[in-house]
Amino acid sequence: MQIGLDNKTGAQTPAAESTSPTKPQHIPIPANDTVNIGSARLPAKRIPLSASGLRTLMKWVDVLIACAVSWYFLALSGGNLLSSTVYQILPFALIPLAMSWGLRLASAYEFSLNKGILDHMLSNANGAGLPLVGLGVLTYLMYPEEAATWPVVAMVVTWLVINSVHAHALAFSRHSLRAGWMSENVVIVGATPNARRLIERNGATNELNIVGIFDDRLSRAPTSIGRAPLLGRLDDLLTWERLPEIDRIVVTVTSDARDRVKTLVDRLRILPQRVVLLLDLEGFDPESESLAKIAHSPAAYVSGSPRDTRRAMSKRVFDLVMASLLLVGLTPFMLLLALIIKLDSPGPVFFRQRRHGFNNQIIRVWKFRSMRDDPGAAERMQRQTEADDPRITRIGSFIRQSSLDEVPQLINVLKGEMSLVGPRPHAVGMTAQEQSVNSIVGDYAHRHRVKPGITGWAQINGSRGPVHTTELVRGRVRLDMEYVNRSSFWLDCYIVLMTLPRLLGDAHRIR
Repeated sequence: MQIGLDNKTGAQTPAAESTSPTKPQHIPIPANDTVNIGSARLPAKRIPLSASGLRTLMKWVDVLIACAVSWYFLALSGGNLLSSTVYQILPFALIPLAMSWGLRLASAYEFSLNKGILDHMLSNANGAGLPLVGLGVLTYLMYPEEAATWPVVAMVVTWLVINSVHAHALAFSRHSLRAGWMSENVVIVGATPNARRLIERNGATNELNIVGIFDDRLSRAPTSIGRAPLLGRLDDLLTWERLPEIDRIVVTVTSDARDRVKTLVDRLRILPQRVVLLLDLEGFDPESESLAKIAHSPAAYVSGSPRDTRRAMSKRVFDLVMASLLLVGLTPFMLLLALIIKLDSPGPVFFRQRRHGFNNQIIRVWKFRSMRDDPGAAERMQRQTEADDPRITRIGSFIRQSSLDEVPQLINVLKGEMSLVGPRPHAVGMTAQEQSVNSIVGDYAHRHRVKPGITGWAQINGSRGPVHTTELVRGRVRLDMEYVNRSSFWLDCYIVLMTLPRLLGDAHRIR
């Protein structure tokens, strides 16, 4: 059995009903009929946090709570972090470590819909309580009674607060999953028995938001399986305007349909979404295993890779902190630059262009206007910048060469549409040698598996500015994919540090 969905799970929304084990009535659909793709089951509201992200967040919240409680009672006992001895601080310092260790061993962070509320709260109480009880006993054995009282009180308060926080987190996670707010939107390719098994099992827990099904063989496919409607053919999926809202594509086929699998996978590889292959669900026990755990099989990924929630959260924190500091520090300079742009030429100060973001979503990228005002250019790129481009204003030439026109994109970073580091977002309709850039390189869309960035690996390695030839496009995509595959916190730090020196060293490049 293999399936490739990772821990970023969600819920079917609205709540799905378990389907009957009996076979559904297959209603033939003429091959030339148009299927109503508008019946796709996409949630109206989503929270930018996955179930695995919630688990990671709760681990940090628990440690911070335990540290805060320990520090508070240390202060009440007359101690101080700077002046107290290690002997006085030690029992307080061990509270977060003992509590966190116990919760992890008790699987208290598994907010599974398969697990009862009472079972979860008992696991949480035992996981946090037993290590703290042991620590309390050791404290009374090693310290005088008057010195041991405050640490033990801190342990009791920590245990009560942690249990209360976990109860609220459990209620929030269950409601969010069932409502689809934290769901991962999934489409199924292939109206097969495997698709039916996946949908039936999802109906019991609602962990995934199964948007619908696509199948080229419409004449042999049912109009729906359970509450998942048949949306159309594979071509309809590839051209669907709401495809950027889909997180995962699951190909459900029989293990002997090798030629069909190869054809489907080859056509789906061009998409930025993760494509996974579900071969079999036999032997799956919904009483003891969740779809999320079963799905975390990297061998089943045929395009993309499992999402690293911890890496995503650390990158987001890095973006928020750095972008906030830069925006505050640069605000006076930005106001002055805005005034100069306004006096230099007629038109707005800012230029907001439609560009491709994460998962090919269309975002509006902020820039200081550096060219003559042209509202049409904001919707679609008409032509790339050239040497001595007459459209560039006097101040525009300076801010483009120095990349100061990109500074307002810190707003996009704070909004979560961009990152400080990542592949540069290309404009909608961008071409090179009269060819669409996404047709020049087969893996072009894979650069959109991460958020676009203000700077990136390509930019510090010489690929900065317009790409007028197919060779330049291929070089840019190659560098972008190097970053996608190697992305890490330290690589981001290196790119940020190298951006200014490399920028100053390539002033001759067209911008």
